[in-house]
Amino acid sequence: MAAGSLDELATWGAFTLDERFADKVIMPGLIEGHAHSMEGALWSFTYVGWFDRMDPDGKIWSGVKTVDDVVDRMSQIKKTMNDPNEPLLGWGLDPIYMDNVRVTRHDLDRVSATRPIGILHASGHILNVNTKGLELAGLLKPGQNHPGIPLGDDGLPNGELKSPEITMPAGKHVGMDRAFLAADAEGLRNYGRLCVRAGVTTSSDLGQQLNDDLVGLFETVTGQADYPVCLVAFCINLGKSPAELVDYTASLKDRSTQRLELGKIKVIADGSIQGFSARLQWPGYYNGAPNGLWYIAPDQMADIYQRALAAGVQVHTHTNGDEATQLAIETLEGALRKHPDFDHRFTLQHCQLASEAQFRKMGRLGMCVNLFANHHFYWGDEHFALTVGPERAERMNACRTALDQGVPMTIHSDAPVTPLGPLFTAGAAASRRTASGRVQGEHQRISVKEALYAVTMGAAITMKMDDQIGSIEIGKRADFAVLYDDPTEADPDTLKEVRVWGTVQGGRIFEAATI
Repeated sequence: MAAGSLDELATWGAFTLDERFADKVIMPGLIEGHAHSMEGALWSFTYVGWFDRMDPDGKIWSGVKTVDDVVDRMSQIKKTMNDPNEPLLGWGLDPIYMDNVRVTRHDLDRVSATRPIGILHASGHILNVNTKGLELAGLLKPGQNHPGIPLGDDGLPNGELKSPEITMPAGKHVGMDRAFLAADAEGLRNYGRLCVRAGVTTSSDLGQQLNDDLVGLFETVTGQADYPVCLVAFCINLGKSPAELVDYTASLKDRSTQRLELGKIKVIADGSIQGFSARLQWPGYYNGAPNGLWYIAPDQMADIYQRALAAGVQVHTHTNGDEATQLAIETLEGALRKHPDFDHRFTLQHCQLASEAQFRKMGRLGMCVNLFANHHFYWGDEHFALTVGPERAERMNACRTALDQGVPMTIHSDAPVTPLGPLFTAGAAASRRTASGRVQGEHQRISVKEALYAVTMGAAITMKMDDQIGSIEIGKRADFAVLYDDPTEADPDTLKEVRVWGTVQGGRIFEAATI
């Protein structure tokens, strides 16, 4: 209704003064512009990532540092399972930190040769399965000729699978289907709890194979009186033709509520840089790895863009490599000539290697960008030494350039790829400090004020929701992050240490310690 001093607000008439947050700091609710609610569902499975990680209950799971450690943790979980045929799924694997070793089906056969086993990589773009998993997926046979199915010395798949059209069908046999789709009510509730712990009141769920059943589940769970976050569920470009994708997504707009936003599309153009499946322009990967994978054909992207512009449907596109970014820019430019839209806000997600020239073009085309600031900490050292080399690593996720070129910008965690936490992400963009403690790309740092704007109004703008969320002002939702410390008094390196008490979402109060 209003914001201001007590004297100013008292002019509205009789009131009751609620002082429960008198010793806290209130700021606009934090917004996660790129995450996946499957983070909640994945905690039903086994975490085998490199870094320590907190689960929805607040328990810290230690990182695993070798393939033997991965096998041991998976083996310990196997001992607790009664059904010998039940799949065993792990997640968070990050072999780039293990001297870039390639985990094979033979490694996972050490856990079990008879039970289907899979491990999803931290990037979410690669899945390792054991021999049994390959057999069930119908892939354990010679003659495979797909860049997403690497072969071993025996001519058979080595168990590492890449790209959605391979990982998703195979994943169903190792227990990944439910987690990937987030078609799990308890997983959605767990994700809501993680949001409260991070001060998040609105989060994208960036990429679901939405259908009526899944939308119905989202409506049921988010419609519960105690669900603490607004989910913005994007319909991904998998399993539908461009016409079906746009038509179905447009039909969902009217089903949006204050805790479920629908009617937006996610397109995936390429893979991940640390998984060497992103598409890079010349000179390619620093270590000489072959170029990555295209996840979409140019004519299919053009068809989606043109139909979406004509229907008034917003599209966010995953582009990690600069070659994928260039394809998206050129495709949108052509689509806008056929269907001009002065406020489309098509957004490039990740967009990690974009050049200054590409940002200038994005600005002229009215595009937005959501940069993966957490990469500086989690993979910055590896990018510098292995994937893209010093010069490109210094300008990855170029927040300063984006702002200087007038491109509306936010930053993100891509949870579960990295942990949900916009204050950590804001600190990562402001400090650009790697896990080893180096500042990588001083010239691309942004201020704490700019970083806090990016995880509030910046994210709201990229999702076309800035009329509802992102700031504390009349007419917007009563969405607040309630903090113990003042983030505006933090420096870039201490911003991640600001403690979260909980959230207020739509006027409803949620304390992290009790949810």
